[in-house]
Amino acid sequence: MSFNTKFGTEDVSPYQVHSRREIIGLLRAMHERNQLVSMQAGGGADAVVTSVLDVDEDAGLVVIDRAPGRTVNQRIIDSDNVSFETVLDNIRIMFFAEKVGECLYDGSPALYIAIPGSLVRLQRREHYRVPTPVANPVRCTITIPPDDHGLGGATVVVTLKDISGGGIGVIDEKKLLDNTVGRNYKDCRIDLPGAGPVVCTLQVRNSADLQLSASRSIRKLGCMFVDLPNATMATIQRYITKLERERNAKATGLS
Repeated sequence: MSFNTKFGTEDVSPYQVHSRREIIGLLRAMHERNQLVSMQAGGGADAVVTSVLDVDEDAGLVVIDRAPGRTVNQRIIDSDNVSFETVLDNIRIMFFAEKVGECLYDGSPALYIAIPGSLVRLQRREHYRVPTPVANPVRCTITIPPDDHGLGGATVVVTLKDISGGGIGVIDEKKLLDNTVGRNYKDCRIDLPGAGPVVCTLQVRNSADLQLSASRSIRKLGCMFVDLPNATMATIQRYITKLERERNAKATGLS
């Protein structure tokens, strides 16, 4: 089964949860922890940050906070393909609704959906990538150690193209880095705006040369985090959450 979300069309069948008890438990955990949830209509640009206000097992309903704009709310209500995504205990959770209705919750307007018949629970190893800002590039400083003769050491600064809980994509414009799959670079420093610097080991997992013109090409490297400490992972997750909020605000015209 494939679903169309803002992260692209992807096969999620192996990760589906069908147990009603487990689904209700996860939804209630989102509610109790006040977890931010990304709500998106039809895989388009109308992505907003919302939250689960209540889970009514007897009525078979989940109450969702409304989007801030009337137009966006109407598009969500009119859509027959609304997706919801969040991260709970470092695990990506997705669920979907074919119909969203309006209701009152504690005297205020809200939305509701039927408790989903299935839910997607992607394990921690299944990370999705978030693009980093083009206008304010994120830099990663990588140190190339000298060879056995003390020669060839250098410091290379590359630009992040995207980031996830599992690694980063970087642009090596001058092709200075060894792109051999499995090559490790220790003590790399990534400066994450609003979250702080992190120091990590990166392992090259893939490489592709991109032709910009007849005379110029650049290289994109996909790198995996190696043995990332929990504190460093938390900093990266904070930055990813910050990027998601900024994207949602931009999509709804609130930025």
